[in-house]
Amino acid sequence: MKVIRLWGFWILLAGLVVILSSCTGESASEQGSTENSGEPADMKGGGESSEADSVQELNLIEASELPTMDSALAEDVTSFIVLDNVNEGLFRLNKESIAEPALAESEPEISEDGLTYTFKLRESKWSDGSPLTAEDFVYSWQRAVEPATGSPYGPYMMSGTILNADQIAAGEMDNSELGIKAIDEMTLEVTLERPIPYFMSLMAFPTFFPQKEEYVNGKGEDFASNSENVLYNGPFVLNNWDGTGMTWTLEKNLEYWDEENVTLETINVDVVKETTTAVNLYNSGEKDMALLAGEMAIQNADNPEVVKYLSPYIFYLKFNQERNGEATVFANENIRKAIAMAYNKQDLVDIVLADGSLPANYLVPKEFSYNDNKEDFREINGDMLEHDVEEAKKLWEIGKEEEGFTDITLELLGDDQEIAKNMDAYMKAQLEQNLEGLTVNLKAVPFSVRLELDEAQDYDFEVFGWAPDYQDPMTFIDLYVSGSPQNLMSYSNEEFDSLIEKANGELASDLPARWEAMAEAERILIEEDAAIAPIFQQGTMMLQKPYVKDVIKHPFGGDYSYKWAYISGKE
Repeated sequence: MKVIRLWGFWILLAGLVVILSSCTGESASEQGSTENSGEPADMKGGGESSEADSVQELNLIEASELPTMDSALAEDVTSFIVLDNVNEGLFRLNKESIAEPALAESEPEISEDGLTYTFKLRESKWSDGSPLTAEDFVYSWQRAVEPATGSPYGPYMMSGTILNADQIAAGEMDNSELGIKAIDEMTLEVTLERPIPYFMSLMAFPTFFPQKEEYVNGKGEDFASNSENVLYNGPFVLNNWDGTGMTWTLEKNLEYWDEENVTLETINVDVVKETTTAVNLYNSGEKDMALLAGEMAIQNADNPEVVKYLSPYIFYLKFNQERNGEATVFANENIRKAIAMAYNKQDLVDIVLADGSLPANYLVPKEFSYNDNKEDFREINGDMLEHDVEEAKKLWEIGKEEEGFTDITLELLGDDQEIAKNMDAYMKAQLEQNLEGLTVNLKAVPFSVRLELDEAQDYDFEVFGWAPDYQDPMTFIDLYVSGSPQNLMSYSNEEFDSLIEKANGELASDLPARWEAMAEAERILIEEDAAIAPIFQQGTMMLQKPYVKDVIKHPFGGDYSYKWAYISGKE
């Protein structure tokens, strides 16, 4: 079962020119900084104008195909972006990325024990004109957690959160026992397993969006197979998507309850995987925004139309400790630590990416989660498992001796895009150069195949990316609890598990103690056990036309919101 939100990173950065395959390990340049980092990006473009143009059409580029429009089956960035703009849940992230009532007419009534939330729904409609009711939420949530659905996110997002979700996901209880019920057509009651400090931000996530049972069942296998077989209740409706194609259109939804605050009439999206092609389309005026990286980022560094921000997306090496039922060399802690310290992260972000990405010596990103005193969670542990070639060599020799090997051959699983192959070649060169007796064989496969291999634990190690699902450190830290379905590398540590259990249980209402528990769990995972090896935190550098206003970048959930966007000042 797949319960991870994988970013199609190599597809996203296709077109980069990799020039580090022969680096010596020294940093090539000083690290640049990002603009407006730490806050949700309000990508207004240059100039200020409150007057919208008569033609409200936005032309965009997406980095990969749209895999699904079924909110129960979505697990990738592209699907979440589209779902967040054509549908809506009880809450929506606003311009400041704060969850505010959407289909809920107001804040919920919360019981004294913090376990029961009662939502009153506002009057709203599906795109076919039918009313949206509380039963649409009940059906959708029950469907997402039901094992037969095969949802990659339902069990993950609801387990330990919504009452009885664990037992239902395990097939031990009927989905009708899930902690959600319709009191009447416009009243929804949700019961939690435990108090959840970040529960309201979950209510803005696509997995918790409603679905209409009569419509889904009526469509059968055709449901969500193309844009004609989906119902919509958000700012836009999807058109011209055949289920596999490289293009689609978003058009204003006239049935949306807040339609008067949506200005854009049409958003045209084309999939473009080459950065150079994307920039050419932008420069020719065919596209209004274009992602930059590598050589294109360097060339456009001083372009006044560049927007920069630091994203809370973390990329790391994932070490599989068991493959085909047998322990791998990654079951050896010294082997893991040696590899984690042996590659130069600074050169990677400075020269290869050149987009404001930061070398990551951590799992929970910088400028993502803050306590009541506005202190960044990242400040507790700081940097861990930093680049240190000499220490890596020492640990490598100890690990080889412990395993009884003189030489070790490992397989690095990666994507088959050109940039992925080049980046994997850089990692291979760094590791083989700094760790004597190591041979790294590269296995490049299509992204979908890589997901399958990851799920089957049929790999040695791989480059892995995670984007947050809600604004709390736990969205990163609890991925590797022993036996959890997202722990697809056989890592296990009882102390780590206990800390996560406490943070999710007895410490849920003691926020300072909860943060300390999560920080210690992160330290164990990274510094003590080196279960994973962080690489970088992604920065984003984008060209955006000055006439594009109020495209909002969110740090979690759907990455971009177009509800408030408009065109002003286009010649």
